[in-house]
Amino acid sequence: MFEHQRKLWTQNLVPGKQVYGEELQTIDGNEYRNWTPMKSKLAAAIKNGLTTFPFAPKTHVLYLGSAEGTTLSHLSDILQGTGVLIGIDVSARTVPKLIQISEQRPHLIPILADAEHPAEYPAEIREITFDVLFQDIAQKNQTEIFLANVPLLKTNGYGLLVIKAPSIDSQQPTETVIQEQVQKLEKHVKVLQIVSLEPFEKKHALILCQKN
Repeated sequence: MFEHQRKLWTQNLVPGKQVYGEELQTIDGNEYRNWTPMKSKLAAAIKNGLTTFPFAPKTHVLYLGSAEGTTLSHLSDILQGTGVLIGIDVSARTVPKLIQISEQRPHLIPILADAEHPAEYPAEIREITFDVLFQDIAQKNQTEIFLANVPLLKTNGYGLLVIKAPSIDSQQPTETVIQEQVQKLEKHVKVLQIVSLEPFEKKHALILCQKN
């Protein structure tokens, strides 16, 4: 991943193929995909100053709320076909799209499952010790879902939790809701950074943390 012409780019693992209609550009003989912060909350966090980016080749990643795989596909590029990318989503509508993407990215494994119940994941998934846990689930109990999955992280592994404040409490100010989630997290993990996702995502933040 790098920045070119004020845009983020990842080297395309499957040259010539778009995933969601993104711009492709050849730079120094390699094809890259534009990673826009308007369509990816992780890209928005990077543009807004995320200090630690724990994704690299051979990384084992558990991604909760994978949807149709926009961000997952860029992480797949970054892992360069190595490591493991487990994409968990509860929606039977979005998983077929993920399966289609994974056909050319075999280290990306879509799983139809409820992230609220990690004990019900397939046994081979529960046996993996993950380097990174990423979550983007817009539910009232999104922080509790994240914490339920933290045991699958290795010691000193990184967690990145996207908070959509109105899904938790639409009456409270965004900053209040986010601070309440930070307090919940601090009982179980070390909070390293809070990154607002404005103006790309309204009333959102990404919380970077580390398992003790």
